[in-house]
Amino acid sequence: MTTQNKTTLLLAILSLIFLSACQNKKFKDHDFTAYFGGEIQNPTSQYVILFKDNLAIDSILLDEKNRFFKKYDSLAPGMYTFKNEPEYQHIYFDKNDSLMLSLNARYFDQTLVFGGRGDLKNNFLIDLYLKNNNDRTNLFKDYDKKHTAFRRILDSIYKDKKDFYNQRKEAIQWNEDFDMYARAFVNYNHYVRLELYPYIHNKRTGVEIAQQLPKDYYNYRNLIDLNDEKLISFQPFTSYLTAMLNNIVYEQCLDDTINYDLALHCNIEKLKQADKLFQSSKIKNMVLNNIAFMYMLEDQNLLNNQAFLNEYFKLSTDKSNHNEIVKISENAQALKPGSNFPDEIFTDIDGNKKSLKSLTNKQTVIYFWSTKSISHLESAHKKAIEYQQKFPNTNFLSVNIDDDFISWKKALANYNFDKNLEFHNTNYKNSKDKWVITKIHRTIILNADGTIKNAFANLFDADFDKNLQ
Repeated sequence: MTTQNKTTLLLAILSLIFLSACQNKKFKDHDFTAYFGGEIQNPTSQYVILFKDNLAIDSILLDEKNRFFKKYDSLAPGMYTFKNEPEYQHIYFDKNDSLMLSLNARYFDQTLVFGGRGDLKNNFLIDLYLKNNNDRTNLFKDYDKKHTAFRRILDSIYKDKKDFYNQRKEAIQWNEDFDMYARAFVNYNHYVRLELYPYIHNKRTGVEIAQQLPKDYYNYRNLIDLNDEKLISFQPFTSYLTAMLNNIVYEQCLDDTINYDLALHCNIEKLKQADKLFQSSKIKNMVLNNIAFMYMLEDQNLLNNQAFLNEYFKLSTDKSNHNEIVKISENAQALKPGSNFPDEIFTDIDGNKKSLKSLTNKQTVIYFWSTKSISHLESAHKKAIEYQQKFPNTNFLSVNIDDDFISWKKALANYNFDKNLEFHNTNYKNSKDKWVITKIHRTIILNADGTIKNAFANLFDADFDKNLQ
């Protein structure tokens, strides 16, 4: 019996136990008891964290068999998010649901299955999520096409999703609250692609098509309630808000001829547009915070940052996030070109401690990886080896960011990498903050004297080699 079949069988048995227990109990109208449990193979964290509207409401420790179980005496029906760091997915609890999940954290979404009372709705969401990811991959080449051809393909995909939604709705007979999320999933992923089309088409073909689109192209925007706070933490909705705002500003920045930094201008314009578009203070602040967070990682110009922050503070009423944004800004400012890079202690393959400064006797590239993302591990090393051959006078230091030193060594044993260039960062949580690392693709380039050349590079950028010349 395969591991997957064993897991499916275990889930079925546990779900039956759950269901029989629940069926023997008659729930009263005022009883909101609910159950949440399951098993996670190859967990990336020992905790399952449950969120409601972006706020963590519970942290559940996995046992020695990587299983968990929790009874809630009162759990309000609605959409939640569960996370096994760093991955997450949505989960919907109806009144008195008893949800069991099974997944392999190495293939998080592809292996996620629900059992127990309420499983059908949640399995529908996962099916829809996977279908959407597959469509997104297959659709990318079609952004090259002219509008009529692209729209024909996109509308066909949209129709398939609506047909799937209607079939499952009729079969499962879910309630109106869940139906709001189901419809939002189908609609907003469609709307995102409509927003992305002008920008991606221009990037891929060099043809500016925004002004050639039909006058009714954006009519779907009239159907959208931008201030629906029930969707504030629902990924399809938040993704749409980002895509729409970027598209609005992109159109305004097309022919921009101002003589100061374009990124500053366009991001301040995003803040102003968000202030106009959103009446809900919760949603407005969420969008403003996202814009500020991303901009602080893009521009390390002191004057530009201050100008941006002045506008952000003027519009944002969420004081709780102001300090975090300022901290990111200050840390990013400390990483300006020419500044001394904050030192860190790494561990080599033999367990010896090495300071970063001792390893930077010539131009040095630092890139990061984790065993939680094998595809990135392999592609990042492949890129580094290619650039090492092209720039032999540059060091390429590979830094693993996992908690477990032993697992790191075992992972390296599967590859023929130069072990003299492989290091483990046991203090990653600290360096993550002071180096302002938010994505594993982040790459840092240092001069031979240890000063910063570019602390915000990306090994996978098409013109990355320009940083090394």
